[in-house]
Amino acid sequence: LTDQEREIFDTLLAAVRQAGSSTTLRCAGGWVRDKLLGRGSDDIDIALDDCLGKDFAELVNDWLKSQGREARHAAVIHSNPDQSKHLETARMKVGEVWLDLVNLRSETYAADSRIPTMTFGTPQQDALRRDFTINALFYNISAGGVVEDLTGRGLQDLRDGLIRTPLPPMETFLDDPLRVLRAVRFGTRFGFQLHPDILE
Repeated sequence: LTDQEREIFDTLLAAVRQAGSSTTLRCAGGWVRDKLLGRGSDDIDIALDDCLGKDFAELVNDWLKSQGREARHAAVIHSNPDQSKHLETARMKVGEVWLDLVNLRSETYAADSRIPTMTFGTPQQDALRRDFTINALFYNISAGGVVEDLTGRGLQDLRDGLIRTPLPPMETFLDDPLRVLRAVRFGTRFGFQLHPDILE
């Protein structure tokens, strides 16, 4: 972790403690992947297990105020399935870094729609609904920085340079057909191979 990342995570943990909250904090997605690849990243998504992002942003601001530090308004990006925004996200700045605060989620799709119904989910449900195993890794801040690979394949796929879906590719791609393009983009960006199941 950089000093800046450590300070941000310490701030978030202090806010949880002050509020007496049981919220588990995890970094999710691209930040985890990029850190494990040795790349810098300022795209920090915080996945919350038991609250909405806007509610957690209030806890963080309460802690910042109690320390005489500047609290900043959190912007809420409401879900808008027509624009592929299927969940509410809160965005706030802590120090000099913008954070996206989202809840862990589970998605179910109707047979005739690519717009999911969202509910709170477990970490494993959240990992399995993601596009690729390398993007389904978590960095558990609350557990002291443990990397969680809940698909059981993300870390190995990262080592092997492999793009693979957490669920059968047809299921993942039918949920969101744009993921096919993302597979090609990630393969090109990182020099990774597409898993043979994706190519079928």
